[in-house]
Amino acid sequence: MMARRRHMRHRSRTPLQVVKPSRDICIELDDHACVTRSAIDFFGNRGSVDPAPQAARFADQFITQNATILRLLDVSIRRDYDGTDLLLHIESKGAVGAVPLISPLSARPDFGLVVQPRFPWAGIGPMLAEMGWRITPTPLNLPLLRRSERRVPPWVLSCMVLARLKTLLDRLERRFELTTEMQPAPKGTVDWTSYATRALPCGNFLSIPCTYPDLRDDRQLKGAIRFAIEAQLRSLQTQHEHGAFIHRLIALADSLLQRVSNVRSHRPEVRDVELWLRRPMRSAGFIEGLQAIDWTVEERGLAGRSDLEGLPWTMPMEQFFEAWVETILRGVARQTGGILRSGRARETVAPLLWEPPYLGSQRSFVPDLILETERTSLIVDAKYKRHWEELQEGSWYEQSAALRKQHRADLLQVLAYANLAPTPDIICCLCYPCSQATWDSLTARDRLFHRADLPNRGRRVQVWLTAIPMGSSVNLIGAPFIEQLRAQGF
Repeated sequence: MMARRRHMRHRSRTPLQVVKPSRDICIELDDHACVTRSAIDFFGNRGSVDPAPQAARFADQFITQNATILRLLDVSIRRDYDGTDLLLHIESKGAVGAVPLISPLSARPDFGLVVQPRFPWAGIGPMLAEMGWRITPTPLNLPLLRRSERRVPPWVLSCMVLARLKTLLDRLERRFELTTEMQPAPKGTVDWTSYATRALPCGNFLSIPCTYPDLRDDRQLKGAIRFAIEAQLRSLQTQHEHGAFIHRLIALADSLLQRVSNVRSHRPEVRDVELWLRRPMRSAGFIEGLQAIDWTVEERGLAGRSDLEGLPWTMPMEQFFEAWVETILRGVARQTGGILRSGRARETVAPLLWEPPYLGSQRSFVPDLILETERTSLIVDAKYKRHWEELQEGSWYEQSAALRKQHRADLLQVLAYANLAPTPDIICCLCYPCSQATWDSLTARDRLFHRADLPNRGRRVQVWLTAIPMGSSVNLIGAPFIEQLRAQGF
């Protein structure tokens, strides 16, 4: 009895408490932003006797376990102690998306990270439509997110699914299938009994029931594709409030639906998908298309869209912005008669020839875009950074040392590309993103282009700094470019 009382007194004095995960399991921030969270509150150990050291151990383990996942979104986390609380400083850069994070408390993906574009989806949607859906979110091969906030609109998933289904239809292989049809002459195996008892008594002498292997499209797979397209189409028809670009997505879905109109729609089973995945010579587009069908069947959404489990995904905003600038300059090229070459298509690659060849560092220069005429070359480097907005808020000397260093590196990079142009007049242009309101204000005040001349013997080199809005129409944004180029004799 005495031993039992001593055991109870010892248990009541124990300082150890069960650490429960925090209810707020999703970290959310914009791209090129930084948020600070209390590690003690995040890991839910504020009730411990000494919470700071325990949270520090959790934070170190949390950062180490998720280092590879954080790199997928270009996010860094560091911990800091301000004397009263242990803090987690989470900093994002040029990628958006959502990923699960491993919890140091359970070793399971109980946490989540959502990086939103700092420019709203309402502007990004029309941009995707103008670019012809060249850039779409990319799903990641990671566990599903347990929970996330409602931020990503449903059309984003539809955009990605339809792009994959289009690729799957373009690469769909034909296969031999046993077909039973009426033929005017014997072909393959003939059902003579049916012919003698049904066709001949009715005088149908040229209706011979034949069974033979025929090279056709996979009707079962095309039926599953039609099911997925119809499901996405139903979803898009309820999203007209997002903007007129939804009609372009609906038109894309209708065009794909016409390509499978000759087959009957059917919901595929799990075993059907497994059989398709076992086929030899499977391409990446084939597998990605099957994944899109599976997402539609399972009614899954992108993480960040609902409170249920979501698909991890990412979209590099640097590539997105480069594709947007390319779309604008293609319109400029049509208006000015210039020839546009794109780094995305590897049309601007300039190799560096080191001697000896096995030495050296960078192997080539790849400008984002080069617009050329006989006399003038416009070399454009798109930079998805905050520099333009920050430079408008104060003078050059008022900016931070880090910003000035990064901007100086951008200038040196685009000036290095000037040697690649064979024309006597060269314009090196840095393009930064901005909001529509900022662009309208700069245009009204004639401050959209900042120009400088670089002294050069025998050649004229100019440097342009400009901003491009994340939204609006291609023709509207391209008009100031055309005006400036014509003023330079382009």
